[in-house]
Amino acid sequence: MDYEFFMEQALEQARKAFYQGQFPVGCVIVQDDQVIASGARGGTSGDLSFFSEIDHAEIRALKSLESSNIRFAPERAVLFCTMEPCLMCFAAIILAGIRTLVFAYEDVMGGGTALDRTHLTPLYRDAQITIVSHVLRKKSLDLFHNFFNKEANLYWKDSLLESYTLDQWRESGTK
Repeated sequence: MDYEFFMEQALEQARKAFYQGQFPVGCVIVQDDQVIASGARGGTSGDLSFFSEIDHAEIRALKSLESSNIRFAPERAVLFCTMEPCLMCFAAIILAGIRTLVFAYEDVMGGGTALDRTHLTPLYRDAQITIVSHVLRKKSLDLFHNFFNKEANLYWKDSLLESYTLDQWRESGTK
């Protein structure tokens, strides 16, 4: 499977979110070398009194499977996302039975994939999931850099994720 090709599809979803003023996370679910579901982050623009913390790209992609005509076979599916999934999304991916997760950019503030699952209940502890990180990381980093540099975007403003992202971008030598 061409991980870069499908990560580009996830990046398209992230760009869609970005151009709508949302946090630039995108996700696609691939089965048998075809994108069968996609999602872009929502709930991070507009009313500053409330940001939706459940309207994540991965959740949206998984939710879109409900209205799909494709017979979902989680053991053959690969989920691609532009940012490391949070604990909520990682748990949802495990519960969906997806066995391969590919992400572009690490979430140093809220990423869930490095969680030590050995002390969790069997459903999570025994889940067979392969995690592949940093596929097209630079492209995702550039998108997050652009997000954090737009004054209108206040989601995670002045956070560890913002400072880490801006530092990573500077260290990458990009001008």
